[in-house]
Amino acid sequence: MELRSARADVIALSVVVVLGALFALYFVLPLAGLGARAASDGEVWELASSEAVRSALVLSLWTSTLSTVLAIVLGTPGAYWLARTNVRGRTALDALVDLPIVLPPTVAGVALLTAFGGQGLIGGPLAEATGIRLTFTAAAVVMAQFLVAAPFYVRAARSGFAAVDQQFERVAYTLGASRVETFLRITVPQARGALLAGVVLCWARALGELGATLIFAGSLEGRTRTMPLAIIDAFERTSLGLSGAVSMSLILLVVAFVVLVVFRLAMPGTSSR
Repeated sequence: MELRSARADVIALSVVVVLGALFALYFVLPLAGLGARAASDGEVWELASSEAVRSALVLSLWTSTLSTVLAIVLGTPGAYWLARTNVRGRTALDALVDLPIVLPPTVAGVALLTAFGGQGLIGGPLAEATGIRLTFTAAAVVMAQFLVAAPFYVRAARSGFAAVDQQFERVAYTLGASRVETFLRITVPQARGALLAGVVLCWARALGELGATLIFAGSLEGRTRTMPLAIIDAFERTSLGLSGAVSMSLILLVVAFVVLVVFRLAMPGTSSR
């Protein structure tokens, strides 16, 4: 009986190892393909310093960062409220916040267009009253990124706030601390890990946003063409082609890797690992 159990354990362990190796290999091979292509194609490194790539990278970095800042400023109060409230309809509100996560980005782009486009619900009156048009501008890029990325931050922040022991907050109140002081000095530090995770997820999602940006902001070089859009555009232009797409993909890969490393170092209890 013991021998049969030992054999079953060995078989189970072997299956787990094989499946885990296949899973890891599937994710490693595409990265290896990018590296192999870059190593064999000298044009990849030349295109990495081209004006089109630099412009797309700068636009992607500052718009995704601004989108994340907006998510923090506007989403934190809502995340805290959702974590602490028990009002009727909370489930529906939670679902509404998470909706952009499951929606196809193209649907989000169409929704933005119908709301803020030149003939949209808000965009139309705004254009008539002030002459300001949001579509096909850098502001449209930020709006598209914010819509699809902010829920990732709100979801993580909500989980972090819900995990905070409210007893610490009650003690702070009894000691004379205001709600703002308690939130900043007690609640936020305890939810720090979840908040940082939400920031990284939000920023990464905004950086990789494609569908909603393409529909609502377009792909205008130097104005609204972010790195994901530039990669798509590279396949349609003989001047860049696959080499240009590989070049920009490698840049985004390096940026994402650096952000993840910084995040790991900033996470509580991970900097010494």
